[in-house]
Amino acid sequence: MDTTRDFPLPRRGVLALALSATALVAAACAPGGSGSDAAPTSSEPVTTDAASLGNVTLTVWDQNTDGGIDDAQTKLNDQFAAAYPNIKVERVSRSFADLKTTLKLALSGDDAPDVVQANQGYPDMGAFVQAGLLQPVDAWAEVYGWTTRYPEDLLSLNKFSSDGATWRDGNLYGVSQTGEIVGLYYNKEQLSQAGLTAPVTFADFEAALPVLQAAGLQPMQYGDADKSPGIHLFGATLSAVAGVKAASDLVSGSGGAWTDDTSVQAATKLSEWSTKKYLPEGHNGVGKDQAVTDFGQGKGTFLFTGTWQQATLQEAMGDNVGFVALSGVDDKAETLGGVGLAWAITSKASNANAAAAYIEFITNAAASQVLVDTGNLPVVLPEGYQAATGTLAGDIAGQWNDVSQQNGLVPYLDYATPTFYDTLTAGVQQLTGGQFTPEEFTESLQKDYSAFLQDR
Repeated sequence: MDTTRDFPLPRRGVLALALSATALVAAACAPGGSGSDAAPTSSEPVTTDAASLGNVTLTVWDQNTDGGIDDAQTKLNDQFAAAYPNIKVERVSRSFADLKTTLKLALSGDDAPDVVQANQGYPDMGAFVQAGLLQPVDAWAEVYGWTTRYPEDLLSLNKFSSDGATWRDGNLYGVSQTGEIVGLYYNKEQLSQAGLTAPVTFADFEAALPVLQAAGLQPMQYGDADKSPGIHLFGATLSAVAGVKAASDLVSGSGGAWTDDTSVQAATKLSEWSTKKYLPEGHNGVGKDQAVTDFGQGKGTFLFTGTWQQATLQEAMGDNVGFVALSGVDDKAETLGGVGLAWAITSKASNANAAAAYIEFITNAAASQVLVDTGNLPVVLPEGYQAATGTLAGDIAGQWNDVSQQNGLVPYLDYATPTFYDTLTAGVQQLTGGQFTPEEFTESLQKDYSAFLQDR
């Protein structure tokens, strides 16, 4: 998402916390006190007894605006209100694009929200941590069991050093509700009409494009007016062309350069898809929601987007839609993805214990079942969950397993630097719009990253 973004799937039941009063006193510490360089911002002792906190109002900002996840969030908020009538939740729901442009200002204001969804990586979470706008949640992670509920690799996506300089290390600044992978949705009837079967490899997908066009079909649906779809399209392509390690190294800065041959090759594919009209004309002026709607109405055979569109496309297409994470250069399913935006507690939260109780409620085992029931992919699937084979839910759960178990996940590319989101999204628009050559596009990415390294 932006959303950006991510692993074994542990099977756990509902976490039972039976802390005696003595244990609570012993465990009481400033939030974040268990982190390696924790910078606590709340003085209240940690407690899991949310019913004892008195009347509390929590302002919660989220970006769960798509159909299925919005349904899930509404149900979870209603259930939380019933369980804790003393805690009132005032929900503010914004699109990912709106959240990116307004959240930092809101966090800096006098009337800051208590709980927010913060995008991982340097542009958002790192900047918020550096500015002292979020507080570590390590203390609550310990008492609620978040450190055992999620694999360390997943938790690390929500970690930063207290100065915001080092990603995936240091304090924990939130936990995520959903798992995400960017994959290829496909229209089964249109593939059959063109005499094709569902692609398994990236090469299969590419080979299908001219065949679909010759059959009078629009090969791909795509709309990049909101910018984030460009991250998904280029990221999934780069993952397949370069492989997981090389692509991941670029994001983390541990190897390679954005001007490497594989990056240029991936950029060249996007440029050619636009020139050959495999991408729809005028795509940079089409919103992502409209592109999803158009795909659901049969105006395109393929659509690269994330698992967060499961419920919307299931409702629109029924059994006519499938999903696959394509195998790439490493001969395994490898693609862009991670976890949904982290649920974080702000530094100005009016009651950090109430905020933590809310985050626990919407991410625990019972919440995972609500997510599944509303057509979403939780980070940790409910114990014993098995979606029906041949269904979209089954495709997505199976692909999530394949990608995570084979270490096929590449973090969202915009995590790379504080300014990479803007550089990357503008660059993809210019690339597919014909204003950038593949070389110019990759050079712009490397320039951004080089500047980031010089400033560190």
